[in-house]
Amino acid sequence: MQNPRLATRYAKSLLDLSVEQNSLEATLKDMQALHRICTQSTDFALMLKSPVINGDKKASIVFEVLKSYNINPLTTAFINLLVVKGRELNLPEIAETFIEQYNDLKNIRTVTLTTAAPMSDDVKDSLLGKIAGYMPKDTINLNTTVDESLIGGFVLELENKLYDASVKKSLNDVRTKLLDYTYVTKM
Repeated sequence: MQNPRLATRYAKSLLDLSVEQNSLEATLKDMQALHRICTQSTDFALMLKSPVINGDKKASIVFEVLKSYNINPLTTAFINLLVVKGRELNLPEIAETFIEQYNDLKNIRTVTLTTAAPMSDDVKDSLLGKIAGYMPKDTINLNTTVDESLIGGFVLELENKLYDASVKKSLNDVRTKLLDYTYVTKM
């Protein structure tokens, strides 16, 4: 992130306004669309950061891209405010921060599960049930990825915590222990 304090402040202001105007879900939908567009299109993100293109042109491009999403008036006013303040280059990180703050507000936790092979839906549901048992007040969003380099087992990420139960980690731990034994070199 270029400027996390700025993104936090703008996202918090937008969140508070959307709650006040009862348009929280619509604003979330708009911010998710913006975030998706910014992550999928590097040209769009670069256009927002370009000092050569003036703010009005950037705003018209953003609104043209978002035309099919039927963005709400609050989001439109917010984007216009960013352009007036010269902060349109921060739009991608503001959108991401808004989504994070919405998840915090609604107690939605994202869990990323990485396995060596694809899991069946039954195993996913079972695992999701166990995770939900540890966090009964939270809604769990389970993202799964496959990384064959793990060899076996899984890696579970929840917020800033990581639980690595992969075969790859176990083999690395054994390797480290074998290399650390100093008495072997004395023989």
